[in-house]
Amino acid sequence: MFDPIAIGFGFIGFVNKRSGYINTTTVYTLITAANSAEAYKLKNALSSENIILGDYLELPAFMLNSGNMVRLPSPKSIAYASEILTLCLDKEIDKVYALREEEKMLLKEAQQLFEEYGIGIVHGQ
Repeated sequence: MFDPIAIGFGFIGFVNKRSGYINTTTVYTLITAANSAEAYKLKNALSSENIILGDYLELPAFMLNSGNMVRLPSPKSIAYASEILTLCLDKEIDKVYALREEEKMLLKEAQQLFEEYGIGIVHGQ
């Protein structure tokens, strides 16, 4: 998803392959099943500030407004993998931890597509 760029000998950031914008900040990790204890355990185990939690199940509005949580498309959607890929590209996500079985199955089928954009799919813990 990102190509490193440098000027002279100094690294200055990444170019987003989709948008062409230079990103000098960091990329994010998405953990699905945000309303589960497993998601929070994984978030704490990864101990990174750059984690976004997401869920397709109902989440309170105040949690979504925090900026560290997103509503995900439903795995029942025909275009689920495409919708998740778009979300990853838009939010500069380079790794997805899929915690629910139906999400794991659908993303596993599209894993090659995600890898072409530099996005890793991790199936649970």
